[in-house]
Amino acid sequence: MHAFDVLGDPVRRRILELLADGERTSGAVTEVIRTEFGISQSAVSQHLRVLRDNGFASVQAEGARRIYAIEPAPLSEIDAWLDQFRRIWTQRLDALETELARGKRARRLPADGPGPAGAGKPNPPTNGT
Repeated sequence: MHAFDVLGDPVRRRILELLADGERTSGAVTEVIRTEFGISQSAVSQHLRVLRDNGFASVQAEGARRIYAIEPAPLSEIDAWLDQFRRIWTQRLDALETELARGKRARRLPADGPGPAGAGKPNPPTNGT
């Protein structure tokens, strides 16, 4: 299964978000997912299995408990795909940074600050206005 197929499901994405915060027991994952998505324990187990079978999560048995942890390696496939778009984001973010700096600079300069002769003085009314 392709990484995007695995992560195309919102339940599996949420499980990975939970595991990104640290290891969790299958019971703890199930509790959150059942509350948020209203699905059965069996359905949560199936999602955990898909994540495990595709290398996104690992499981370790501690007695009767199963401890799940995120495995970052498959996320590199997604990172590589996103990399082709980063230069676009970087260019746009650089342009935004430049515009923000210009705006800050313009706010720091007083409206009637130094400039050509007569700058800073109000313009005389014209045409009787």
